[in-house]
Amino acid sequence: MPQPLNNIRIVDLSRILAGPLASMMLADFGADVLKVESPYGDETRSWCPPVTPDGTSTYFTALNRNKRSVVVDFNNPDDLAALMTHIRKADVVIENFRPGVLTKFGLGYEQLRSHNPKLIYCSISGFGDRHGAHLPGFDLLVQALGGLMSITGEPDGPPSKVGVALVDVLAAQNAISGILLALREREQSGEGQQVGISLLTSLLAGLTNQASGTLATGEPPARLGNAHPSIAPYETFNTADGVLAVGVGNDRQFASLIGELRLQDLVRDARFATNALRVKHRQELKVLIEEALQSRTAAEWQGQLMSAGVPAGKVNSVLEAIEFAGSLGLEPVVAITDESNGRTTRHIANPIGLSRTPARYTRVPPELGEHQNLLCTADTIHHSNQANKGNR
Repeated sequence: MPQPLNNIRIVDLSRILAGPLASMMLADFGADVLKVESPYGDETRSWCPPVTPDGTSTYFTALNRNKRSVVVDFNNPDDLAALMTHIRKADVVIENFRPGVLTKFGLGYEQLRSHNPKLIYCSISGFGDRHGAHLPGFDLLVQALGGLMSITGEPDGPPSKVGVALVDVLAAQNAISGILLALREREQSGEGQQVGISLLTSLLAGLTNQASGTLATGEPPARLGNAHPSIAPYETFNTADGVLAVGVGNDRQFASLIGELRLQDLVRDARFATNALRVKHRQELKVLIEEALQSRTAAEWQGQLMSAGVPAGKVNSVLEAIEFAGSLGLEPVVAITDESNGRTTRHIANPIGLSRTPARYTRVPPELGEHQNLLCTADTIHHSNQANKGNR
């Protein structure tokens, strides 16, 4: 059965995370993605350790399955001419160069639109194409300037970044949405358009309730560690052997929690009668809950509290989290084998589940310039893609 994006051709000029993640997610659903790299390759090829058993950077592997790779030197007129052959027949171009850079090579949106009026051109920048165009779009920098670090970390500790390049991931998801919206609109108008995504605005939108509260009160939120600004108890607690996350969202769950912890006296404690009061007296409540939790392990409490309808779970490692998802039947890991050399890589599966046209995994992340022969003619991609359809 054809996949949703089987006839969509993407020329991916991006590198590192946000752009490659967006194009990979689209490739999982049938888009034909040509990854265009400099002679030095995507920077993440050299970001290691860790590496796969064959020595490939796991950072690169995480973002580049289901793609072909060609090398293009933008300073070489012949390479640019060959690339333009593909762009003229492409549906989408994705790029995350600093604003204005690609224009120097004739690869800006307005320049390419004259060759391909139906082109969807997705530009991902750090801080937009106006006054922040000169700023480098590194996730760490955006987490700092975008306010995320100010609310991450313990109250008495320093600001902290999130443990993954979350802003890039948010931007990638927005890029996917923008591209699909533009493709849908093109069905009606017959025209392409530019999709503009910035890391900063992606982060600000992702701050949701924290940003909304700031706009309403004029006061920026403070760091609360693992606690929630508006709900209590909704944070992590130490147990006999590890850390347990407890997410009480209403009075019923709170009553169940204190019942399981044998803290029934708290029912009559005025400090904890409502959620607003529990938030006000968060620290006193945490001490009482943590004392009760010392009698058992985090895993034991997880089982008991979840059975009682109280959201609770021990803090897993990434490996434990993958195994947990597997135990739930979510099939979080997929393996792809390269038929030409038997090379197999394991990946986290695409999280979008479609019942009739699910994601497919047909190509391992490419070696640098592995498909250089495709640079000769864009028609080669189309013919190769048609042949692959018969093999799927």
